[in-house]
Amino acid sequence: MDRHTRKVAEQFGLTAAQAVALRELPEPRTLRALAERMHCEASNATFVADKLEEMGLLERRVHPTDRRAKLLYLTPEGAALRKQVVKQLGVDAPLGRLSEEEQRALHELLVRAVR
Repeated sequence: MDRHTRKVAEQFGLTAAQAVALRELPEPRTLRALAERMHCEASNATFVADKLEEMGLLERRVHPTDRRAKLLYLTPEGAALRKQVVKQLGVDAPLGRLSEEEQRALHELLVRAVR
């Protein structure tokens, strides 16, 4: 899976972490929520968000109900790139070789393993 993500990311001039961050931002999220979705430390997610912001793909805005927090929003360019990345991640994905039933069974096993 990691190899596939890296391969797709490279096609768009991104790191694997940047591609994962884009994938995990279908809607605005706090940095902490992004880190949880990326399964990494908040400091790592901050670094990735900083780079995406420098690239003009992401912007930080004040959280409407928590002035201490910021929400991460994709710019129009970021949203367009996210759409392409997500689509390409689905092409020849390793899990795509499994049937829907096999994918469902794998999901259930993984959920049970982490509980």
